[in-house]
Amino acid sequence: MIAKINSGKSTAGLIRYLFDTEKAKGHTDPHLVASFDGFAPDPGRADDPDGVRKLLVADLDLHVKQAGRLGRAPEKHVWHCSVRAAESDRILTDEEWADIARRVVHATGIAPEGDPDGCRWVAVRHAPDHIHIAATTVRADLRGARHWNDYLTADRELAAVEKHYGLHQVVRGDRTAAKRPTRAEQEKAKRAGHQTTAREFLRTTARTAVAAATSTEEFLTLLQHTEGVLVDVKRFPSGDIRGYTLALEGDTNSEREPIWYSGSKLSPDLSWPRISERLTTTAPTARPWQDAITAIEDIPRALTNEGATAAQAHITALGETLDALPLLAPAPYREELRRAAAAFERASRSRVRAENHHAARLRAAVKAMLRTPPPNSTDGTLLALLLDTIVLATAAALRWHDLHHHDQQVTATRAALTHLHTAADQAAVTALATVKRAGSTSPVVRLRYEHVVRVVLPELADRILNAADWEALAAALARVGTSGRDPVDVLRAAAQRPLDDARYPARLLAWRIQQTTHTAQTPRTMPPAPQPTRGLVPRPGGPRTRH
Repeated sequence: MIAKINSGKSTAGLIRYLFDTEKAKGHTDPHLVASFDGFAPDPGRADDPDGVRKLLVADLDLHVKQAGRLGRAPEKHVWHCSVRAAESDRILTDEEWADIARRVVHATGIAPEGDPDGCRWVAVRHAPDHIHIAATTVRADLRGARHWNDYLTADRELAAVEKHYGLHQVVRGDRTAAKRPTRAEQEKAKRAGHQTTAREFLRTTARTAVAAATSTEEFLTLLQHTEGVLVDVKRFPSGDIRGYTLALEGDTNSEREPIWYSGSKLSPDLSWPRISERLTTTAPTARPWQDAITAIEDIPRALTNEGATAAQAHITALGETLDALPLLAPAPYREELRRAAAAFERASRSRVRAENHHAARLRAAVKAMLRTPPPNSTDGTLLALLLDTIVLATAAALRWHDLHHHDQQVTATRAALTHLHTAADQAAVTALATVKRAGSTSPVVRLRYEHVVRVVLPELADRILNAADWEALAAALARVGTSGRDPVDVLRAAAQRPLDDARYPARLLAWRIQQTTHTAQTPRTMPPAPQPTRGLVPRPGGPRTRH
């Protein structure tokens, strides 16, 4: 069930709307299902509906008028709460809706149970799937109603109602979601032929810049070098930066002025203070791709064993990694990775405040990856390993959010996993073919390495040996054998890293073993100092080609 709460100035106007069956075509059989005293006049069941409607308004406005004579009546004295059931829910009876209405006015403080001075209210049902609660917010003692945070208290009560009546349980938020585009913004983008609104495009641009930048100065530079994006930096009298706003070129108001969005209006974690916390100085890394994979492999352990603030930091950094991935991946996988990043954006925040230093290693590695070509990138196994490792970390994030009852984050993480699975499977096709070509094996050789698998991984052996990608793992083990290393030791080392959530453990082990071979052959060199690059942030490509 979902509640929507508004305030207004006219009791008569609201009651007229609720009982209207001519202009409002969706209103069928409007009638009262409950009221403050159980005896309020019902225009929907009267021979003279207009006259009875006036009586009902007078009843509701009684205390408002009394307070008005004392100069204490609020201008907006009407409280209007609509409560709607889900499409999949059964049709509730009038008695059930009456109970729900009483629970809502009690929970919100409009008319607490047992309080003789509570506000006057009625619940009107004019359609099968919802009711409207109309109340006036002056109590019988002529004080104002105490209904602070009424949306949250109503929402909390409706969650209990859903369980009580066996209704669909709505996924509820925690007030950390980014603001959704308004209907006007959506219609404006549609008229212009854009796939996304200006707000959504600027949010993605800012998130990508955060993932790429090594400092707040570089963050602003990247935004300023993004085609089509206008940047306005706000400063204190001292000259220090206090914030920033973004606008999309060509997105103007009625006075043809740019429509500006502050970072916090784009998303809670894009405010200047939050960005400053994340963009701290990080040490350079010699092998950023391998270091990133190692840091991501550690996320499942960290989410299980470290505190909530550290766990949230790892999830935030994982979100930044997903933001950066479309800049690193080949074109065939890019769109799925963009969709994964967009979905996980909601999962990267919760009410838990991240202590970002816990994820400094991953954050530093990702920023260096954007400036360092992947080593041995032609065989595709490094990207395949990175994607499969990210899938494991995202599955661990799903469990963590579920354990902490972060409902919206759980839904977002599931959506992100769907896109990550698709991208990882696409990347695996090329990588598997390369591994097989590099070390094709005969049935006799595969039989030898089958024994190795059964010795090292007896609990996973049948699953690995019956998989379509077993041949690739056997080829990787054969290549290890020809290099003079012990395949048993190499497989055991590869299996020590997380495998619990692996959909295809054989191919994941093949990527890991392949990369140990590359690492042994690659000298350690430090990457060049990061430099701002125009290409780091995706461009809108003109006013009609947002991505």
